Amino acid sequence: MARWSYPRPSPTEITSHRAWMSRRRFLAASSVAMGGMMGQGVRPAMAEGLQTRPGPFQAEEKPTPLTDVTHYNNFYEFGLGKSDPSTYASAFRPRPWTLSVEGLVAHPRVWDIDRLMAAMTLEERLYRMRCVEAWSMVFPWDGFALANLLKLAEPLGNARYVAFESVLRPEQMPGQQPGLDSLPWPYVEGLRIDEAMHPLTFLAVGLYGQTLPNQNGAPVRLVVPWKYGFKGIKSITRIRLVEKMPPTTWNRMNALEYGFFANVNPDVDHPRWSQATERVIGGGGFFGGGRKRTLMFNGYGEQVAGLYSQMDLRTYF
Repeated sequence: MARWSYPRPSPTEITSHRAWMSRRRFLAASSVAMGGMMGQGVRPAMAEGLQTRPGPFQAEEKPTPLTDVTHYNNFYEFGLGKSDPSTYASAFRPRPWTLSVEGLVAHPRVWDIDRLMAAMTLEERLYRMRCVEAWSMVFPWDGFALANLLKLAEPLGNARYVAFESVLRPEQMPGQQPGLDSLPWPYVEGLRIDEAMHPLTFLAVGLYGQTLPNQNGAPVRLVVPWKYGFKGIKSITRIRLVEKMPPTTWNRMNALEYGFFANVNPDVDHPRWSQATERVIGGGGFFGGGRKRTLMFNGYGEQVAGLYSQMDLRTYF
C-alpha cells in the first residue's frame, strides 16, 4: 500500500490546544441551554464532551459558528429544506445503535456504536465541507479514520469498493415517509477502496468536541473532505466491502448530474449552476461570509490528486 505524506500546516493554520479547550469548556457549560435551540441531538449528556486528541489535518479558514453548523443542513431523511433537519430531528433516536462491517472481509462484525468509539482513538480534525449547491463550511469533526475500522475487518484481496447504507426509520424520519417527493430509501453511498483507506477519510461521531447532533448525522457519518457533501452519508448502519462499483443514491437519481466520484472540480459546472465559486456559511448570518473561489479537490489536492492521476476528471466526475 502507498505511503502518504502531508505538508505540515503552518502555525497560523492551527488553533492552539489551550484555546480550543477553552472553547470546549465554554460549549460544555452552555450546551444545556443550547439544547432546546438545537434539537434533541444536543442534550445535557453532551456537556461531558468527547475525549479526543488533536488530529493531523487542519484548514486555514475561520471555523463556522456552531449554530450555523447545526441549523443549515442537507439531511433529506428529515426534509428537503435546510432548516428541516434541526426542526424535525428531535424524534430520532441514535442510541442504541449498531454498525455492521461485512462483505469481502476476513472478520465481519457488528459493532455497538459506543463500544466502537471506545475501541478507536478519537481525533479532532478541522475540515472544509462543501456541498454541490455551492456553499461551504469549515468546522472540527471528532471521530476516527475509516481505514482503522476497515483494517480490523481485514479486507480480502478482491475487495475493490466500500458500500455504505444509512438507516431506514420512516416513523422517526419524516422525509422517508411514503408519498413524499424525495429519494429512494435507504440512502446508499460508495467509495473506491483506496479512497476509503486514505487517511483523510473519516467516520465522524462528533463535532466541536460534542456528540454528533441528530441533524448532522448521528451517531456516525462519513466525511470525505475533498468530495461534495452528498458523499457524506449520515446515520450509517452498514458498511460492505464489494468487488463491483456499488450504486449510490444521487447517481441513481440523476447520473448526468451526480457522478460516483463526486470530486470537487471547479472547472466542471453542474448542469444547472456554476461551481467556480462557493458561498461561505456563517460570519454574520447564513449569507454573511461572502463568496470565494472554489478550490480543486476542495483544497486537498496535494494530498489526494495522486488517486486520480490516470483519470479524466471531466468524464469521471
